[in-house]
Amino acid sequence: MAILALGVSHRRATVELLERLAFADDDLVKAYRRVAEDPAVEEAVVLSTCNRVEVYASVPAYHAGFQALKRLLAESRSLPADELAEPLYSHYEGEAVRHLFEVAAGLDSMVIGEPQILSQVRDAFRRAEGEGATGHALTPLFHSAGRAGRRVRTETAVGSAPDAFVAAGADLAATTLGGLEDRTAAVIGAGHMAALAVKHLRARGVGTVRILNRSLKRARVLAERTAAVHGDLEQLPDALASSDLVISATGAAGLVLRASTIAQVMTTRERPLFVLDLAVPRDIEPSAAGVAGVHLVDIEGLKETLSARANGAAEDIARAQEIVEAEVHRFAIRRRADRLAPLIHALRERGDAVVAAELERFRSDLASLTPDERAAVEGMARGIVAKLLHDPIVRLKELSAPGTERAHEALLAQLYDLELPEP
Repeated sequence: MAILALGVSHRRATVELLERLAFADDDLVKAYRRVAEDPAVEEAVVLSTCNRVEVYASVPAYHAGFQALKRLLAESRSLPADELAEPLYSHYEGEAVRHLFEVAAGLDSMVIGEPQILSQVRDAFRRAEGEGATGHALTPLFHSAGRAGRRVRTETAVGSAPDAFVAAGADLAATTLGGLEDRTAAVIGAGHMAALAVKHLRARGVGTVRILNRSLKRARVLAERTAAVHGDLEQLPDALASSDLVISATGAAGLVLRASTIAQVMTTRERPLFVLDLAVPRDIEPSAAGVAGVHLVDIEGLKETLSARANGAAEDIARAQEIVEAEVHRFAIRRRADRLAPLIHALRERGDAVVAAELERFRSDLASLTPDERAAVEGMARGIVAKLLHDPIVRLKELSAPGTERAHEALLAQLYDLELPEP
């Protein structure tokens, strides 16, 4: 079975398209059910994050697998297939492996090295595993991707700035508002990104921070940790009226803040309002950007700022890419070893048979030996054969140039008169 990756990401897709493609929990249940019923896909893992929606699959053939995964994305999300044509990309076999490792390492993210992506990759695999959608092909692939991601984080400085989204947004807010010191801010949400936002605002000298969340209990926990005030979403209009800066980072499936609500609030105030939407799908209605006095920035609007910052980490990125390449090579050798196991086993059995036959042929000549002497002769014979077979086996695992692997396997099988295993 071959490995195929297909999807869209922030590199070529708009936030609007990523929002429409995003998979919620119930959507994943249906998606994996479709995978189980499609003969063109053996295994699959759906990775749906702020920056990407991708499917990694084990497929019998590229074309049929490509069409099946494209249908999965389009039909599961009720999206016309032609809307995917431009941003859709696919990676096959070695390139699919490399792409996943780069994703897990944070090298394909909008914020290079974003720390959340590695846990998102792990969670996506665990979810697919729980749905019975993974097996002998994708399980080692995702375990190896996790290893690549961990190595990049421990051996390089990539990913050392986990709040890059918030930092970039805060910079824009400071420029727009003329600084953040002693300003009043409202943070919508109480998850990881919201906590980063509060921490960053505190570091920038923001005076009052109000945390609003659908769950009042979670808002209270974060507020107590950060010396903020808290409330539920019903307090949004009041919070907007008294805030200079609003940061929204919830996991809601739909809009949290309508443009009409913001417009109504702006009729009661004269100072500008900076609104930062860090959620995908977006929390804030995009048309709010047209409200007088409102400066709205979302993930799409942060791309240019974040891209410029990434240019300063060239050395660490280069080292991270070296790690990814090493792990890709390591995985390729392991994968080939697993596939070649029957051929290697047959080759070693042939060696054992040769040793046994020669010992039998010289049985009478060895009859005068003591048991210890005979054991030494047998051990030496087996050792010689094992050493003679060692290098061909190692080279067979390492010879991985595209298009040549099967030829080397066939040649070895032919030379030793062995049965060539199925690809």
